[in-house]
This record gives sequence, structure tokens and C-alpha cells, in this order.
Amino acid sequence: MATKALFNTVVNWFIRQRIDQIQNFIDHPIETQKGVLFSQLFHAEDTEYGKKYGFNSVSSYQDFKNKVPIVTYEEIEPYIEKARQGQKDITWPGYIKHFAKSSGTTNAKSKFIPISAESLEYCHMKAGKDMVSIYANNHPENQLFNYKNLRLGGSSELYADFNTKFGDLSAILIDNLPFWVEITTTPSKKVSLMGEWESKLKAIISEVKNEDVGSILGVPSWMMVLLQRVIIEAGINNISELWPNLEVFFHGGISFKPYREQYRQIIGKNINYYEIYNASEGFFGIQDRSNSDEMLLMLDYGIFYEFIPMDQFHLSSPKVVNLEDVEIGKNYAMVITTNGGLWRYLIGDTVVFTSISPFRIKITGRTKHYINAFGEELMITNVESALTKACEETNASISDFTGAPVFMKENEGGAHEWIFEFCRVPDDLERFIDIFDNHLKAINSDYEAKRYNNMTLKRPIVHIAKPNLFYCWLESKGKLGGQNKVPRLSNDREYIDPLLELNNK
Repeated sequence: MATKALFNTVVNWFIRQRIDQIQNFIDHPIETQKGVLFSQLFHAEDTEYGKKYGFNSVSSYQDFKNKVPIVTYEEIEPYIEKARQGQKDITWPGYIKHFAKSSGTTNAKSKFIPISAESLEYCHMKAGKDMVSIYANNHPENQLFNYKNLRLGGSSELYADFNTKFGDLSAILIDNLPFWVEITTTPSKKVSLMGEWESKLKAIISEVKNEDVGSILGVPSWMMVLLQRVIIEAGINNISELWPNLEVFFHGGISFKPYREQYRQIIGKNINYYEIYNASEGFFGIQDRSNSDEMLLMLDYGIFYEFIPMDQFHLSSPKVVNLEDVEIGKNYAMVITTNGGLWRYLIGDTVVFTSISPFRIKITGRTKHYINAFGEELMITNVESALTKACEETNASISDFTGAPVFMKENEGGAHEWIFEFCRVPDDLERFIDIFDNHLKAINSDYEAKRYNNMTLKRPIVHIAKPNLFYCWLESKGKLGGQNKVPRLSNDREYIDPLLELNNK
């Protein structure tokens, strides 16, 4: 008891210190970001990348924009490959020991994102502490440190290659966690670092069903799989019967909207839900208020932010702004410069600012994951809003979905085709489709225009997926666990066609 009391005292002292620091960047956001940018430039001026683009002569943000290009992964990959082979001072000073392997989508070529010592400690690890600090500050009555935190990462083996290591970001983090985190976390490091998903799931259940869990952390879809199996294994009706002290779910990776009702039922009581915005490339946002779906943009993690308005994204020379010039309600593609050695890197996510004092954001989708085959500009936020409405009015619940265009043929109009995997099938599927379609018209004028008189777009085509269709398809691709997922919107049919084929077998 004395040890636990001492631990809580130390933790609460840290929380107070960190909340003051967070308030400082909230009060001085532009100065904080300027400091981040010029610190990065100073540190990397003698690297190969820094010499090529004249980091030592950059004297202003405008100078930075003029001298350093915006890049995709493919454009910066040759530099990353040099670092992977053990060369030092390529895009960041010194040697990079770890690389997070990230495919981005289920079929894409693997990416290797550099994780420097600085990005590991001052971004990813710092964010993990902040996540807890913000929650505990909002809930002073919390009992978070009296119970275990259940973490669920991806396939967590680390592999040696050249003179470096690579694997899921979760593997790198778990491999470098301080001892005191291991004491408060379940499952054990040994189980967390298992690779094969089904064996790992059984081992996790074996350990966690005997623990007193107070918080859970993971991707909503895969955490749902785990919790459902825990309920079956423990022979209980809901999770709160096993873990009565569970009080919060820290979630990220995919939108929580389609899962909220399912979690309410599976947990069996009201708990807090806090969203986080993390990726292999960095940790960007943390929900800083209860009962909110907005996240505070974290400005002191060694990440400098820029934004491209999506209405200019496909131009050869789009407008690019920093925090000083962003506007509320506008959709932006995010560009990051990091202490891992990514310079003006187009991460592929889109966000919208809901506030600029402080800077709060919502994730709106991916620059590649949308449907715009007919000029309808359909974004994931539109779809999730329409699905929420359709589910509410037809007593339905969805676990997963994907959609893609059906292209025009001769005199025939196009359409959007959808596969929905329901936890609870709608009372009336035709009514569900009509509500979904009409709500999309109401919130997206481009979609409404294309649907007018069925001239360009016909009524949505909807298929009901067999149980576990998405799980089985991911399993067939060796993509179970972690942040692997089928894109929910695609402008082509590379995902929906194989899913339809599997669904019809």
C-alpha cells in the first residue's frame, strides 16, 4: 500500500507539471511551433538532407517553404533506405536504430518510418504520458493508477535488418517502455510481443481475464474482437462484470462513431471514451475534454505542422499554410516536419479545425480514401453521419463497411456500391438505404447534385456482409490486429471486388 501511495504521489506531481506545460503551448501556439521548426533545422543542418536544402540558411517560415519541397513517402524513400542500411546523418543526425513498418492500407507496399531516439522519447512516449495526464486532470476522482491498463497492439515482433530493427510501432514502443509502465500494464511484454494474431489473442485472454483492469487502449475494431472473446471465455454477460473498475477507453486508428453503441452494450455501463490521433510518423492529437470528439493538436512534440486546403490539393502548386492561417471548418491535408527526420512529409490524413483558440481538430479522412468518381466529393465524415442517422432510425448497428463507385456504362448512370457488416440488421433495409441516401444529399450538395433524377448517380447499391467477412478477408491477407483495416471509402474497386467475391462464396 505504501508503494502504491508513493507511486500515486509521483504521478500526480508529474500530471500537474505537464498540464502547466500544455497550457503554455495553448497560450503561445505560434511561438511554440516556430521554436519547433528552427530547432529541427538547427539539429539537422549537417545531415545529407539539410545540406542539400540549405537548412543553415533558412531564416523564416517563408524561406523554409521556398527551399524545402513537400514530399510523399516515395520521394523521401531513397534517403530512408540509406538510413535503414546503417548510414548516419541522412535526414536526422546520428544513426536511426528503429523503423516502424507501416503499410498504410492492406495492399500497399510497406513503408519504413524512421523512429529516432528523439521522436521515441519526446513524441511517442511523451504523448502516452500526456494522454493519462489530461484524462486524470479532467477526472481528479479517477482510480486509474490503482488498476491495470490493458494495451492491444498489432503484430509485435521486431526484426533485424542491416544494422537496424523494424516492426510495428507498438513493438518498438513496448520494447522501450520503462519498467514502471510494465508493472501497471497487461498483458505482459512477452505476450504483447507475440506475432501470430490468433495465438496471441488466446494468450492475451488467458492473462487479462485474471486482472483488475481500469483502462483499455487500442484500435476500436480489434479491441472489440478481444472483448467479445473475453466475454465468451469468462462466461459473462458484459465486460463490467469482469472488470467493475473499468473507467476509460483510449482509442485511435479508426473512427469510433460506428462502434459507440456496440461498446455501450458490450461494456454494460457508462465509461469515458478518449480519442487519440497517433501514427507511425508521429503522435498528433489528444482529446482534452470529456464527451467531445475534438482533439487538442499537440504542439510541443517536435512536430511542425503545415496544411494544404483540400480544394487546392490536386493543383501543381497548392497553397500551403501553417497554424497562423488555418480556418475553422475547412478541410486540410496535413504536412509534417518531425524529429524523426521527415521533412514537409505528406502524411495522407485530412483534418478540419473546430477551434483555433486552442487549436483543436477532427480527422476527416485520408487524401486517398474518398469517393469522387463523378464529382460528388464524398468524404468519410459524410458517410459516418449518414450511417449514424440510418442506424438510429432503423434500429441497426454496423461493425464494418466499405464503399466504392460503380462506373457509368453507355447510357447507364453510375452508383455507389456498399458492403455493410451489421451487428444488428435494420428493421427495414430499403428504408435504411433511403435514409442513408437522403442524409448524404442533405449534408453534401455535390452528392445531391449528382443524384438529381438519377442522371449521374443512381440509388446506392447495398450488400449485407456475411458475419466476420472483413475479419476473414484480413486474415487471408495476413493483416489481423493492430491498425490494419479495409479502407471504408475507395475511389476504385480494389477492395470491394474481392470482398464481394468472398461474400458470394
